[in-house]
Amino acid sequence: MNSPSLAEPESIAAKPALGMWMATALVMGNMIGSGLFLLPSTLAPYGGAALLGWGVSLAGALLLALVFARLGLERPMRGGPYAYARAAFGDAVGFGTAWSYWVSTWCGNAAIAVAFAGYFGSLLPAGTENPWRDAVIAAVAVWICTFTNLRGTRSAGAVQLITTILKFLPLLLIVAVGVTSFDPQAWQPFNRSDQPLLGVTTTTIALTFWALLGMESVCIAARDVRNPHRTIPIATLLGTALAGVATVIACMTVVGLLPQSQLIASHAPFADAAAHLWGPAAGVALAAIAAISCFGALNGWVLVVSQVGMAAAEDGLFPRVLARCDARGTPVAGLLISSALASALVLANYQKQLVALFTFAILLSTATTVLPYLVCSFAALRLHRSSRRRWRAIAQVAVALAAAAFSAWCLISTGAESLAWGAVLLLAGAPLYFWGRRHKAAPLPAIAPD
Repeated sequence: MNSPSLAEPESIAAKPALGMWMATALVMGNMIGSGLFLLPSTLAPYGGAALLGWGVSLAGALLLALVFARLGLERPMRGGPYAYARAAFGDAVGFGTAWSYWVSTWCGNAAIAVAFAGYFGSLLPAGTENPWRDAVIAAVAVWICTFTNLRGTRSAGAVQLITTILKFLPLLLIVAVGVTSFDPQAWQPFNRSDQPLLGVTTTTIALTFWALLGMESVCIAARDVRNPHRTIPIATLLGTALAGVATVIACMTVVGLLPQSQLIASHAPFADAAAHLWGPAAGVALAAIAAISCFGALNGWVLVVSQVGMAAAEDGLFPRVLARCDARGTPVAGLLISSALASALVLANYQKQLVALFTFAILLSTATTVLPYLVCSFAALRLHRSSRRRWRAIAQVAVALAAAAFSAWCLISTGAESLAWGAVLLLAGAPLYFWGRRHKAAPLPAIAPD
């Protein structure tokens, strides 16, 4: 017997805005952003040993992509991780997952905006550089993306496709040229830290996996995807593979091109690498491309955070105001509230050095994002639809268990401070949940398989 069809307003459901290319661009654009273009500075103290963290993180991202691709194929529901958690474990776990993911996303938007400010600021006169200027630039970027999304999903998707193309092709160029100019001695000693290799791997997983977050992006916007049963799994797997491999190679190329002291102090490491290879003009061009990349990622994540809040609000678990849409189906209040919180996080911490602020934000965002990933890995087991082929069923269970194990390791690797802050933010949502229990939740929607 088929599941009930997803009930939604005809004005929203009639014209899904995201086709295959826009959906793939949403995944790639959300993954290739601030993590790639600022992480070389964060990873500089570890040298070539950061490759160990990258390897584990990329493998984990591909495992999670397989989990989300299967969930998206079988149950394409708006809200992604939240919808799967609620379908598998009920309202309480669904709310915790939605709240954690929602918090992680607007915290992550603050980090992306900070990275954008670093690259955009490198294009401005040096005499104007100060933490307050960077904070203002970051906040302005958040609101430009917010107003773009207020124009509707199609507008946001078009911006995402354009910015993904603009940043991906030059990225391939610097990788190709950088690899040929790379000196292996630049990674000597291989481990520049005072930690053993296992400790370096654990530490760098939390940092590197931040750059690979976003493989679930198209699952969250499932209602706006054309032919979701086909588009979601293909876009998830293709986007994750392309963005993940390009991110690892490009980031480690930059780590090997520049001296450690220069990398640690750099606010625009890719621009500095381009200047090192081709001269100052190339550095300026790369800074502009990196700024476009960060802006594209920010645009995509502003879209994602509003969709998560709207999905939970439609089910009565979040305040109903987050589900209110305009004539184009855009959750106006959700966009404005999440962007206001991201801006507040940036402005409240403007006195920190840019790289330090970025590191704090990504660890906090990673901790609060990986928890929903862990829940979804177990949800995939709970919602598992047995295959007629035994080997395929065994493989699906193995992938889900491996994704859960990786998520748990990644969660621990974020460190005590990030876990503590994440716990505080998670508990801060408890009053909202108990308030929401006074209202009966709507029936869980689902889309019937084709």
